Amino acid sequence: MLQHIYIKNYALIDELDIDFASGFSVITGETGAGKSIILGAIGLLLGQRADSKAVKTNTQKCTIEAHFDLSRYDMKAWFDENELDCEEQECIIRRELTAAGKSRGFINDTPVTLQQMRELGEMLVDVHSQHQNLLLQKEDFQLNVLDIIAGNEKQQQDYHTAFKAYKEAEKDLSELREQILQTKDNEEFMRFQLNELSKAELKDGEQEELEEEQETATHTEDIKSALYEADSLLNDDNAGVLNLLRQASQKITSAAELYQKIEPLAERINSTFIELKDIAQEAETELERVDFNPERLAYVNERLDLIYSLQRKFQKSTIQELLDEQENLQQAIDNIDNSDDALKEKEVLVAKLLEDAKAKARKLSETRQKASVKVTKEICKRLEVLAMPNVMFTIDITQGELSTTGFDKVAYLFSANKGMTPRPIAQVASGGEIARVMLSLKAMISGAVKLPTIIFDEIDTGVSGRVAEQMADIMRQMGNNDRQVISITHLPQIAALGMHHYKVEKHDTKEGTTSIMRQLSEQERIDEIAQMLSGSDVTEAARTNAIELLKKNK
Repeated sequence: MLQHIYIKNYALIDELDIDFASGFSVITGETGAGKSIILGAIGLLLGQRADSKAVKTNTQKCTIEAHFDLSRYDMKAWFDENELDCEEQECIIRRELTAAGKSRGFINDTPVTLQQMRELGEMLVDVHSQHQNLLLQKEDFQLNVLDIIAGNEKQQQDYHTAFKAYKEAEKDLSELREQILQTKDNEEFMRFQLNELSKAELKDGEQEELEEEQETATHTEDIKSALYEADSLLNDDNAGVLNLLRQASQKITSAAELYQKIEPLAERINSTFIELKDIAQEAETELERVDFNPERLAYVNERLDLIYSLQRKFQKSTIQELLDEQENLQQAIDNIDNSDDALKEKEVLVAKLLEDAKAKARKLSETRQKASVKVTKEICKRLEVLAMPNVMFTIDITQGELSTTGFDKVAYLFSANKGMTPRPIAQVASGGEIARVMLSLKAMISGAVKLPTIIFDEIDTGVSGRVAEQMADIMRQMGNNDRQVISITHLPQIAALGMHHYKVEKHDTKEGTTSIMRQLSEQERIDEIAQMLSGSDVTEAARTNAIELLKKNK
C-alpha cells in the first residue's frame, strides 16, 4: 500500500510531500492543474522511461520517492531472488533524473535496473488510465482476465511446458527434413568424394614419413658420398682417425704404468676410442643400407602427389583433416541411408508431443469455460447495478490453432439494450458503457489478485449522476479489503464517497507556475464538491447538495 510520496523538481512541482491512507481516496482538481503530473511521477517509480524535459526548469535534478507498506503482502521471494533487502513495514522506491538525461533507480537504497522497478511496480500498483479502456477491445486482454478469474496458473504452466516441447520438436523435424533434402541433392557428389577418399586409404602421419623418405631418396648420392668419406677418414690403415687414436691410446697407457697421475687420461682416451669405433661401424652399416631405388622413389612421389591433390581439392592441410572429412561424409551418407527411419522417429515424437499439448490445452480450456460462466453472471449483476437493467454479456470461446495461450479464441459479446443480439463489445459499447464494464472487471480481478494499490484515472468518463455514485460505491468496496483504491475524478458523486479527499491545484508565482496537492478538511471538501456541482460561482444550493452527497459517505 502506498503510504507516502515525495516529489521534488518534477515538471510543475517544486516540492510535494504527502501521506496516503488505506481504503478509497479521491483526487480532484481543475483540468490542467497537474493531476497527470502526479501520475507521471508515479509512473517513473513503476519503471517507465524518463524524459529529461520532466526535470523542472532551472533545476539540475528531480527526485521522486514513495514509501510502501508490504506487511500484508508476501513479496519476500521476489526480494530474495533479486538479492534486495526486504523491509515489509516500509519499502522505499526512489527515482532520480538529471537535466542531462541520466536516470537512476533505487529500491531500499540499493541501485536497481528499470526492469526490476517494473517487476516490483506491477506487484504494487495498477494504474488504470482512460486509454486502458481500449484494452477491452483486445482479445489477449479478454483472455487474460478470464485466466485471472479462473486461477489456472498451474494449467497454464503445464500447457506452456508441453507447447514449448512440441514447438521445439517440430522445429527439429523441419530442420531434419531440410537437411535431408539438401543432402539428397548432393548425394551423388558426396558419394563420389567419399569413394575418392576411401580409395586413397590414408593413414595419419603417412605424409610426414613419405616426405622424409622422398628427401632421402632425392639426395642418395650425396649421403653415400659423405658416409664413404667419413668411413675412409675413420678406418684408413695409415692415416685413419681410429688407427691414430689407437696408437695414442697405447702410448698414454704405457706412460700411465710409469706415471699413475695420467691413468684417468688413459681411461678417457680409451673410452673415446671405443665410442668412435662404434660410430665408425654404424656409419659403415648406413653406407651399405643407403641405396637408390627408382621404383620406390616413383611410388613415394606418386603417393605424395595423390595426397597433395586431395588436400587441394578438399582445401585441407593435413591427412588428419582429410580423414575427418571422410568421416563427416560417411556420417552424412549414413544419415541419408537411414533418413527414412530418423524422419519417421521424429514425426512420431512430434505427433506424440502435439497430442500432449492438445490434452493440456483442453484442460486449460475447461478452466476458462468454467470461469466464463462466473464472469458472465457476475458482470451482468454488477452492470445492472450500474444502470444497465437490460444488459446482456456473454463470453464466446471458440477453438483455433494451438498458440502460446492454448487454442481458445475469446470474444466478449455485449448488448445494453433489450432485444439486441450481443455483439463484440468493441463494436457496440459506448465510452461510458466500456468504462462501467472495465470497472466491473477490475473489481472482479482485484478480488482474485492481491494488488495493494489501484489507481483509476478518470474511469468515470462518459457517466454521471446515479451511475457515477454506483461506480464510486464499487471502488469504495474494493478499498475495504486490505486494498488501497485512488480515483482521479471530475464527478462530485464519486468525490463525495471518498474516505480521503486530495486536491491538485496550480498557482502562478513570480518564479513561474507550480502545482501542489493537499488533503482537504471536511469544510474544504464541502467547498470543493459544491464547486464541482455548480462551477466557479458556488451557490448555497450547491453547498447544500454537497453536504447531502457527503452524508452518504457516513
